[in-house]
Amino acid sequence: MKKTLLALLIAAAVHTAQAAPAAPVKEMDRIVAVVNKNVITGLDLENRVDAAIQQLKGQNITPPARDVLTRQVLDQMITEEVQLQYAATNGMRVDDSDVDLAIGDLARQNKMDVAGLQKQLQKEGVPFERFRREIRREIILARLKNNEIGSRVNVTDTEVDQVLKSAQNANRADYHLATILVSTPERADAKQLDLLSQKANKALAELNDKQAFAKVAASYSDAPNGIKGGDLGWRPSTSLPPEFVTILDKLQPGQHTGVIRTPQGFMIFQMIEKRSGNQPVLIEQYHAAHILVRTNEAVSDSDAKNKIIQIRDRIMRGAKFAEMAKLYSEDGSNLKGGDLGWVSPGDMVPEFEKAMMALPVGQVSEPVRSPFGWHLILVEGKRTQDVASDRERLSVKQQIRTRKIEQAYLDWVRQLRDAAFVQDRLDDK
Repeated sequence: MKKTLLALLIAAAVHTAQAAPAAPVKEMDRIVAVVNKNVITGLDLENRVDAAIQQLKGQNITPPARDVLTRQVLDQMITEEVQLQYAATNGMRVDDSDVDLAIGDLARQNKMDVAGLQKQLQKEGVPFERFRREIRREIILARLKNNEIGSRVNVTDTEVDQVLKSAQNANRADYHLATILVSTPERADAKQLDLLSQKANKALAELNDKQAFAKVAASYSDAPNGIKGGDLGWRPSTSLPPEFVTILDKLQPGQHTGVIRTPQGFMIFQMIEKRSGNQPVLIEQYHAAHILVRTNEAVSDSDAKNKIIQIRDRIMRGAKFAEMAKLYSEDGSNLKGGDLGWVSPGDMVPEFEKAMMALPVGQVSEPVRSPFGWHLILVEGKRTQDVASDRERLSVKQQIRTRKIEQAYLDWVRQLRDAAFVQDRLDDK
């Protein structure tokens, strides 16, 4: 969570706080959507629209017309709601300690402590508990994506070899991209596809008419980043399907593609910047080992933490880390005594990596919480290495995995939403 997210969370909480007095009920305080057994109210929607407008302006993006943005935001809220309901049904919970850790990290990333953050919130008129609820929602959505998709996606050596041998890798480049996605239902009929194709082509016509890409994305894109302008950040060419690279490589900065049909829907890309990806890489590596106690429906977060504390106590009293890993770690590395080999920055989830990089060699960490559960980490060595060839292979593997996760996540969310009962009442009078 970075500064832009902090601004969005504060904005959402500010508007909710301003709307909190119950005073006379306004016309907009009505049901605008029914999602299974839950509802989204007009007041909730207006608060999120206000927050989206504030964020777009903070990025120097001209927001689309309010009625257009309202439709986009409601669509995103419906998609979020079906995910949150799925998480609740499947017993996914976020402990207060997880929220505390996230708020602490958010404060540090914005160069303040938690007390300073609370003062800023108070200055903005935001109750701290309301802000915590916004943080909790973000954590649930991120954890749901990881648990449902990330933990099931694998990349084979054959897939990596195919990319490394391809022309796509020989002329490797990095692209700073933005995208517009018009999502298509999994079982869309010809009439639905035609209407959605018309929507995508209408977005393309506005781009060809010199409308700003970010504004058009906020108006039309169904992607999670749509109402933020569609920016995807930097993407290596090896992380993209070869057919996309063939199209993107011909673009100059500022240019956009036509409408591209994909399994997820109709897409338009904009090239913001591009650069050569063939550069040597010097990085610091860590020879790490860990012990993992997972959390799940049967093992609560507090039970997992207590178990990892007990394991650490035994190690502190003389037990061998590797032996404890073999006995208790719930990870595939347990057969090797928890040995993860040489780990590079970016290989591990942020919570794990941050703790690992701060550890002196030979010291066992305090319990570390990640989306997978509770860890103990041991750093057995550090080195600075020119890992151009090794890093290239690892990088390609990560890029393929990221692409597969994003594609699988879009498919999963689409299926989840298609299966939900959704009644859109926004245009009801």
